[in-house]
Amino acid sequence: MSKSHVGHVSNVPVPDGHVENVPHELLDGDEESAAAMTDIESSVVTLSSEPVRVVVEARAHGWRVDHYLSRLFPNYSRALFQRALEQKSVVLNGLPVKAARRLRVNDVLDVRLPELPDSSLPPEDIPIDVLFEDEHLVVLNKPANMITHPGKGHYRGTLAGALQFHFNQLSNVAGQLRPGIVHRLDKDTSGVIVIAKNNQVHCRLSEQFEQRTTVKEYRAIVWGEVAKDRGVIDTHVRINPKVREKMQVCEAEGNARQAVTHYEVAERFRGFTFMHLMPKTGRTHQLRLHMSHLGHSIIADELYGGGKCLRVADVDGSIVQAERETLLSRKAESAAKKSGFDSVVDTFEDVLIRRQALHAFRLSFRHPESGIPMTFEAPWPQDFEATLAALRQHNNLGERGGVSPPVLRSIVNQPGG
Repeated sequence: MSKSHVGHVSNVPVPDGHVENVPHELLDGDEESAAAMTDIESSVVTLSSEPVRVVVEARAHGWRVDHYLSRLFPNYSRALFQRALEQKSVVLNGLPVKAARRLRVNDVLDVRLPELPDSSLPPEDIPIDVLFEDEHLVVLNKPANMITHPGKGHYRGTLAGALQFHFNQLSNVAGQLRPGIVHRLDKDTSGVIVIAKNNQVHCRLSEQFEQRTTVKEYRAIVWGEVAKDRGVIDTHVRINPKVREKMQVCEAEGNARQAVTHYEVAERFRGFTFMHLMPKTGRTHQLRLHMSHLGHSIIADELYGGGKCLRVADVDGSIVQAERETLLSRKAESAAKKSGFDSVVDTFEDVLIRRQALHAFRLSFRHPESGIPMTFEAPWPQDFEATLAALRQHNNLGERGGVSPPVLRSIVNQPGG
């Protein structure tokens, strides 16, 4: 029996053990599509022995077969699918089909996927913090200063490399450089991340992220005292054309994407606020950008105006803003590097946190096999906890926001409910 790969809208029954649609924009978890693989030069394409069944959804009505498949499986180029189609690797409603054939809703495609060259990551013996594991998935507490998967200039020390070492089976539908990766967290964001052990599970989890049935809750410490107890930030965002590694808020035009974040104040301090952030969309740097847009950058988020670090001196008032800017200036940074330090931050002895104070605290989703609701929480890392402790000691206003104060907990797994 072939596996089934179901689109968003389908009235066609599919066999047990079906595989659902892999949303093109969700392979990175934050609307960044996976990089296309290099075309195979050979005119004859090696095909998988087991077909994958695809039920065409409403959005793809009228699309060419080759275009649809390259969107559905972004690790394969359109040209590669065209060569595979010439070898009759795709059957439409039981009959061979050509690349230019236009699809209709509920068409059934059986696809033998081309085999790609082995470009898998070498395993790396990097410790991981497992919150939950079964035969279908793994939930981890990702530390800060770890890239989720390889990217430009970053191929070692990634979570993907660690996964290759610790697990014998992982999904590969997002590509061999992203084994098991359903969604991602920024390098310096810590917290809960879910990993798929096979393609069926990967696709079902991806669909939950795309349909926004997952519930993601973050904790952040930001500069300034946020005025409202709760609110919603609803903007459009795009890549900053001047600084490509940044995102920017923009008008609703062109390639702009809507980004929505709900927020609540958990606790206010003198000059700082502890926040609960609940993103409803998953855009690149969404929470970091939105807090900056609100006028309250996340602490130590240098890219979005939060500075290089937070020190005890910043919290207890023993340093003024002008002095702080001098100590963190380019001149000071240059002097520190000439003295053998990696950064001027390394010259301070009272640093509380030196990465964005953002933690993926809780993730809720339905188990992709059983359908049981599951919630996982990741305990706060040491730097985050130390920062909150310092704020409560030196800057406490005794003022809570619109939510109950969080309680530090050890690893929590809550299947059911």
